[in-house]
Amino acid sequence: MKKMCLVLIVLICIPIVCLAEEDLAPTAKSAILIDRATGEVLYEKNADEKRPPASMTKLASMLIIMESIDSGNLSFDDKVTISEEAASMGGSQVFLEAGETYTVSDLLKGVAIASGNDAVVALAEKVAGTWPQFVDMMNKKMKEIGATNTNFINPHGLDAENHYSTARDMGIIARELLKHEKILEYTSIYEEYLEKNDGTKTWLVNTNRLVRFYDGVDGLKTGFTESAGFCLTATAKKDNFRLISVLMGEDTSENRSSDTVRLLNYGFNTFKVNVIKKKDEVIGKVRVEGGKKDSVEIILMNDATKLLKNTDAPSEYTFNIKIDKVKAPIKKGDIVGSAEIVDKDNNIIDEVDLTVKEDIAKANILDYFLKNTKTTVAGKLLIKQS
Repeated sequence: MKKMCLVLIVLICIPIVCLAEEDLAPTAKSAILIDRATGEVLYEKNADEKRPPASMTKLASMLIIMESIDSGNLSFDDKVTISEEAASMGGSQVFLEAGETYTVSDLLKGVAIASGNDAVVALAEKVAGTWPQFVDMMNKKMKEIGATNTNFINPHGLDAENHYSTARDMGIIARELLKHEKILEYTSIYEEYLEKNDGTKTWLVNTNRLVRFYDGVDGLKTGFTESAGFCLTATAKKDNFRLISVLMGEDTSENRSSDTVRLLNYGFNTFKVNVIKKKDEVIGKVRVEGGKKDSVEIILMNDATKLLKNTDAPSEYTFNIKIDKVKAPIKKGDIVGSAEIVDKDNNIIDEVDLTVKEDIAKANILDYFLKNTKTTVAGKLLIKQS
């Protein structure tokens, strides 16, 4: 389908992002630090080395669960009956018993806070029927998002042959999961009680201690097995700047935490985010074919940002706006095109999806009768230069 483009010129800082020369994760086998907004790599160490991810596997499991919720196929309030297989899971668990019933929300807490293998298997069975079918969904999703050096054999992360990922892929998975911001309401909880069916309570304590001890950390997932070592995918936000760090193969939980702090401190002390245009900011207007209104304003679905080093100087950027033909009915949140941010060297530095500012219903016969006789060209941009 033919797209129409418009170029807007404004001022922005051009970043020159360099990897730190210092080993910021001296005791880790592999590591990476990335900017959540743009995906730019700020530091890496053996980031493509395939290693067992242990319970960081649950990041991918939570991604499938959150997608199921957002699609309407699953609800936080849905009831889940614990199977014999889920109840028999070893490793970290929240001590579920076969035949008990919990809500999806309760089980998600068990996964996000206490890394319950029993809880994630119960959710996997709820979503896909069986946990092997759920794992198929996980691996399919990995291919879709570009985590090409990842293969899962189970949804929990206990060691298994051919079950592996990389620090880079874990960063990709974390970025995708963070599109579902509701998950942070679970991963940011330091301690919680899970009320069992018999009236007793299980105390859940977050395996990611940095949620409590590092300002801004609100997720995401730890992991440990003998072969994986101590692992952690963490995320922290300060002002409008969110970082994701991944560590794999640490020798102790203390080093896992200290290396994460070192990575996050480096990122926050060295870089900043410049917001070019904010989410929901009107960027123009587009004709609507067959709608109750002939046109609608278009907005950014996410902030358009660029990562800057503290010493970066201003320069020029352009917007290449690409819009397909827009037909009613159309709702806010439906993607109608994208805005490419291009630097002075004609490099695309970011691309942000566009949506409409308001819902536009389909016109009926009376609407057509009342409209002017002017001809409308569907998809034609009426964007005002700024």
